[in-house]
Amino acid sequence: MWRCAASAAMAVAMSIDLAACAGKPVYGTPRTDAASVAEGFAVGLALPETQTTRYDAVDRPTIRKKLQELCPKCTLDYKNAGGDANVQRQQIDALIRDGVKVIILDAVDYRAIRPSVDKAHALGIKVVAYDRLAQGAVDAYASFDNTEIGKQQGEGLLQALGSRATPASRIVMIDGDRDDPNAAQFKAGAHSALDGKVTIAAEYDTDGWLADNANKEVADAIARLGKDNIAAVYSANDGMATGVISALQSAGIAPLPPVSGQDAQLDAVQRVIAGTQAFTIYKPYVVEAETAAEMAIDVATGTPIDIANTTVSNGTDNAVPARLVDTAILDASDIRQTVVADGLYTIDQICTPQYAQACAKAGLK
Repeated sequence: MWRCAASAAMAVAMSIDLAACAGKPVYGTPRTDAASVAEGFAVGLALPETQTTRYDAVDRPTIRKKLQELCPKCTLDYKNAGGDANVQRQQIDALIRDGVKVIILDAVDYRAIRPSVDKAHALGIKVVAYDRLAQGAVDAYASFDNTEIGKQQGEGLLQALGSRATPASRIVMIDGDRDDPNAAQFKAGAHSALDGKVTIAAEYDTDGWLADNANKEVADAIARLGKDNIAAVYSANDGMATGVISALQSAGIAPLPPVSGQDAQLDAVQRVIAGTQAFTIYKPYVVEAETAAEMAIDVATGTPIDIANTTVSNGTDNAVPARLVDTAILDASDIRQTVVADGLYTIDQICTPQYAQACAKAGLK
């Protein structure tokens, strides 16, 4: 792998998987040359952060692999904003200067990134919103049905509670980042399942999806409600569930109340097997990532998007063609049929010595 000196000098929290510097436009000049699979072109990939393990473990390599399959001469220019919206705006500017034809964008802040999206559009560069629906002139969107995910999370908690799911049962909700549009949809979906069935006794929006913040919020809820008055905890994702469970354990709560999650991270799958986390939501990231790569090739070359299954609105006048991939509740009984069958993890990766006994009990050998 080699890098062009100009690209390396202006990179911010960036690595380049495959890069070529030929044919860059003058910055600020719209591109008029058509993208061609036969000749190849540059594709930008702008991911939001490294706190969530999936981005570097699954999304990035899957997108790269699918792009190489669909367009062998295409190149991938990869950047990760490290959770900083300002850095991501700088990175989009750098992708524009690098001469990409299309950007696959998972926004740190879906509102703040709009000027960058519109700048790319004005210069003839296509944008595929990935996982989070950015505002602005987006050409396509690949993600999941986030409201349905929240509903699945709420339903999963009710199932885990069983007969204890009554209006008198007190639930703590640890919602996602207020700057992430997905978090609001998860939250709405969860409320649609939980409201009226249980009492939401405390609820928090968690800055940055951080486990430490979730830990502090649950500790605050325990102090307010009492450690014997929490029937379950809704955690919007697996990363925060780490902090949630730690706070419950530090307070001496045993047995642990049901805790939800999302993303099917490896450590979360292991917690589900061990029984410290009730379930997670399995999201087929490989399908989502491959969809984004296909959409990027289609919009760059002017090919109709035939894999879209709906349209969405992001505040512009146009309906954005989208593909929303199905998700499912994952508990200990589903691991072999989901994350293992789909190649996300192997049994050996999941069933380390620490979890060998729990794996044997779950039939994972």
